[in-house]
Amino acid sequence: MSDATVVGAMKTTVTELPESRVRVEAEVPPEEVARRIEQTARAIGRDLRIPGFRKGKVPPPVVIKRVGREAVLDETIRNSLGRWYVDAIAEAGIAPVGDPDLDMGDKLPGEGEPLTFSIEIGVRPTAELGEYKGLKVGRRVPDAGDEAVDKELEQLRERAARLDTVDAAAEQGDFIVMDYTGYVDGEKFEGGEGRDQLVELGSGRLIPGFEDQLVGAKAGEERKVEVTFPDDYGAEHLAGKAATFEVTVKEVKRKELPELNDEFAEEAAGFDTLEELREDIRKRLEESEERQIESEFREAVVDAAVANAKIEVPDALVEARAKELLDQTLHTLSHQGISKEIYLQISGKTEEELLEEAKPDADKALRREAVLTAIVQAEGIEVSDDEVLEALGESAERGGTKPKKLLERLRSEGRLDAVKEDLAARKAVDLLVETAQATDAEQAGGS
Repeated sequence: MSDATVVGAMKTTVTELPESRVRVEAEVPPEEVARRIEQTARAIGRDLRIPGFRKGKVPPPVVIKRVGREAVLDETIRNSLGRWYVDAIAEAGIAPVGDPDLDMGDKLPGEGEPLTFSIEIGVRPTAELGEYKGLKVGRRVPDAGDEAVDKELEQLRERAARLDTVDAAAEQGDFIVMDYTGYVDGEKFEGGEGRDQLVELGSGRLIPGFEDQLVGAKAGEERKVEVTFPDDYGAEHLAGKAATFEVTVKEVKRKELPELNDEFAEEAAGFDTLEELREDIRKRLEESEERQIESEFREAVVDAAVANAKIEVPDALVEARAKELLDQTLHTLSHQGISKEIYLQISGKTEEELLEEAKPDADKALRREAVLTAIVQAEGIEVSDDEVLEALGESAERGGTKPKKLLERLRSEGRLDAVKEDLAARKAVDLLVETAQATDAEQAGGS
């Protein structure tokens, strides 16, 4: 099956292939190719020095003649192909999954000719809807009981605790201030010395066995601590080796928690009474849990609609989406200064193992998207520019711009349709939730 469409300036032909894949043949019109070539020539001309022309003022035709049309066209394609790809996908009306196989053909376009290329790529599977309105779905009830409130209060006490120096033997949970020097095979080693180090006994922050050998120590006492570095210790030259540490205990400190009373409520949170603080904590916990329950319920309703639908999801499509999910994770971590290599080391897994672990989530995501897309079509759900403007308000504010400017930027970059599709999917979920029948907490057990 093929479908030729002309939307805007680009012509696309879509051919369905097996396994939820399509081929998109795209044709960039001659005038668009010429416009992009001129832009590229102007950019190249800024750095060219040609007698008779001021630097940066060399006309595009002169640049093309000097550099050669083919070289300028090659640079144009490198610079413009990403945008042409986005336009082709948008105008073909497909939802791509995974990386595309791109074919530019054997022949570059001559002057006055269109540029053609083709893309083969996986696409979101289609769903044959079953029942999706009035679904019975379990929903938990908020339960910010006394135990949860007490736990929150204890955390407040911990944050308000003070460390008092005590004249007593150190116990588990106490803190000690110490100097230490470490030896391997009778020799000091790099990083094996410390002064005025504060450590909590029982925290597990030090080498296994180190903290346990300091229990019972008093201020002024010297102890010899015998340990073995773990085989997977970060410093390879120490991994698996036995070490001796000469430790001088300088202070023993004990954590003193404030009493739970009205004075604590005022100092810790500005409330007149402890009961007022407890009620505020209970209210905040209930509000937080209600948001979590609402999120769980929305997902459960969508999954119930998915369970009633018929969807074919090829393995290759699941693998492609799993790779997208892993790539997103790695991209996010890179902004936190964690490279792919470091992440693999931390996780203790190979890239193939992480991809395999991502497959269930990938499959679930594809099925949810397929069902929500089908509901959007069945219900004729549309999203107006005004609704987009409202949704963009927070993003625009964070970016220091106006929603209308952000809207126009999304439109010019070819990303507006994706935003509208996301908002339409949210409206579809809203429809499912509004018509769903929430059952009691016992029936919600598996949801």
